[in-house]
Parts: sequence; C-alpha cells; structure tokens
Amino acid sequence: MLADDVAGQSYNKAAHRRALLPHLLSRSEGSVEFKHQNISAVLKGLGEDWIRGYKPAFNFQMSLVEAVARWLARNHDWLARSTANPSASGFDEQALAFVGTAPTLSNEPPPQELEQMQRIARKFDVAGRDERNRALGRAGEACVLEFERANLRREGRTDLAQKVRWVSDEDGDGLGYDIASFTPGGTPRLVEVKTTNGWARTPFHISRNEVAISREQRSEWCLFRLWNFAREPQAFELYPPLEAHVSLTATSFLASFSDRVERAEG
Repeated sequence: MLADDVAGQSYNKAAHRRALLPHLLSRSEGSVEFKHQNISAVLKGLGEDWIRGYKPAFNFQMSLVEAVARWLARNHDWLARSTANPSASGFDEQALAFVGTAPTLSNEPPPQELEQMQRIARKFDVAGRDERNRALGRAGEACVLEFERANLRREGRTDLAQKVRWVSDEDGDGLGYDIASFTPGGTPRLVEVKTTNGWARTPFHISRNEVAISREQRSEWCLFRLWNFAREPQAFELYPPLEAHVSLTATSFLASFSDRVERAEG
C-alpha cells in the first residue's frame, strides 16, 4: 500500500485490512487500522515515508520497530527509490515547492512523540543510513544545484547561474560544502546539502570539516536540509553558528598510533 501511495496509484485500505484478518487471532478491523497507524509512526522515526491516510500513532512497542527495520534491511531497493522519483529529478523552478521554517521549539511535536522518534533514530542510526546512501545524497545535491541556478535566473542573474558549481562532484568531498553558488548580489554562497526521505527532524551527520568551514566562512556558508525527498521534497536552511539550531554530538573517535602506545607495549 505504501509503495502505491508514494507512486500515486490507487489502492483499497479496507480490502487490505479484511484480507489480513484471517491471518490474525481475534483482531478487529479497528485494531488492524490502529496497528497500521503504529507502523506509520515507526516509519516516521526511521526517517521513512508513511501512508498519509494512516496518521502516526505513537503507542507502540520496540519489537514493531525492530520488525520494520528488518524489512528495510532486506529491501535495499526501497531505500534507493528516491532517484527514480520524477519529482526528485530534473529539478527546475517549480520542483521545490516550499523552502520553509526550520525545526524550532515553537513547532516541536508533543514530548512523548519527540522522545520516541529520537530514541528510534539513535538506536537504528537513521542519520548514518542516510549518509551511507550515496544515491540519495547525490540526488539531493543535483536537485539543489538546479534550485540554486533557477533562483539566480529568476533574479535576472543568468551570468551567475552559469557559474554555479557542484564542487563535491567535480572536486571531491573535502571542501566542507557541496555547491558553490551566489546570492543575487554576487556574494559567494557555499551550500552543504543534507537529504532524507524522512521528516524535518530526522537527524543527520555532519563532518568535523563541514563544521569547521561553517565557522571559518560563516557569512557565506549554509546548510540546505532536504526532507520528504522521495515523495514531495521540502527544505529549510540553517546558518552558522550551527549550535544555535542543533545539538552537535561526537559519534566517533580517530585512533592513531603514537610513541606513547609503543612505550606502553614495551
């Protein structure tokens, strides 16, 4: 049903529920409906799409999260589907309908819901999964490249639009940003793109170098967060200092050999 929903194809929820009942013990259609709402909540926490007709319900057990995570692990094609979505390719002036407000305390969901979503994201490393999904990352960067060019063309700056570069593709990932663009006034605009199929508050990875560049070139650097990418891309932008918007948590250590280690072994 979700695949049909994402593809814009028709399906019958009631018929699907009735088909499930013979396989379940003493379950009513209402309980099956609520379980589908639980699954929507789990998918939201895992940074994935859910059926919009099944509003997320957050009273669920972690065993359901584990079951959905196992399904996602077995179905790699589902996680890679974003690049095949017509709305996520051929980005032009009309493709990104809305660059909106970043997550804040004022638009935060209820505490119980937020805590459950954060718990799932941490346990299943949703940010790491998005980071490792190179097809998703490249598709997002390609969209933002066209979005930047389109914005400049709309402002009558075709000359600048022609100079916008996809530097992470042309020069590699080490610069601390993905797109070298411009404001309509000609000021450099260094855009780091982070893409997810999940909701606006899905966590993301950011490298030490990206954080450093955001501080060194804070007047030019911005983070462009694309979310709900596979279905209906939306976005918001974050500007330095990043600590004003997000909590930066160290998640790994650099292990290097030193004289002190060698002396200890001796």
